[in-house]
Amino acid sequence: MTRLPLPELLLIAVALSLDALAVSIVAACSGRASSPRAGFRLAFHFGLFQALMPVLGWLAGWRLAAAIQSVDHWVAAGLLAIVAVRMIRSGLGAETAPLADDPSRGLALIALSTAVSVDALAVGLSLAMLHVAVWVPAAVIGLVTGAISFAGVRLGRRLSTRFGRGAEVVGGIVLILIAIRILIQHLR
Repeated sequence: MTRLPLPELLLIAVALSLDALAVSIVAACSGRASSPRAGFRLAFHFGLFQALMPVLGWLAGWRLAAAIQSVDHWVAAGLLAIVAVRMIRSGLGAETAPLADDPSRGLALIALSTAVSVDALAVGLSLAMLHVAVWVPAAVIGLVTGAISFAGVRLGRRLSTRFGRGAEVVGGIVLILIAIRILIQHLR
C-alpha cells in the first residue's frame, strides 16, 4: 500500500468539504441550526460521514463500483433538492413539514450528511484502485470537513442576522445549484 503526499491529501480534503461548507452556511442562515450545539452536530456528522464514505468506497472495491456510480449522483441531488425546496418555501413564508425545523437533527441531518459525502465514496473507490491505504486519508478528510463545516455555521449565523429570511431562500437556491452541479458532473 502506498500513501498520498500530504499536500495532495489536504487538497482532496478541502475539495470534498466544499459542499458541506455550503450546506453549513445555508443551515445557519435558516436560523434553525445556528446555535453552537447545532453547529457542532452538523460539523461532527458531516466530518463523520466524510470520513466513513472513503472507507466504504475503499472496501467496496471493483464489484460494487459500477452499481454505486450509476445512482450516487441521483441520490445526492435528490436529497439536496428536497431540503432546498423546503428551505425556500419556509423562507417565503409557506408552512413546512418538520424536516426543515432543524437540519442538525434526525432524518434531515442524515440526508444532508449523506448528500454532501457521496463524492467521498468515489474517492475511496479511487484509493482502492490506486492501492492507497485509506485510513489516514479518511481521518484527514473527516477532520478537515468537520472544521470547515463548523466555520460555515459561524459564517452563516452572521449572514442570517444581516439578511433574515431572504438568506434562507438564497440558501435553498444554493443547495439546488449544488444538486445541479452534482448531476452535471456525473452525467458528463
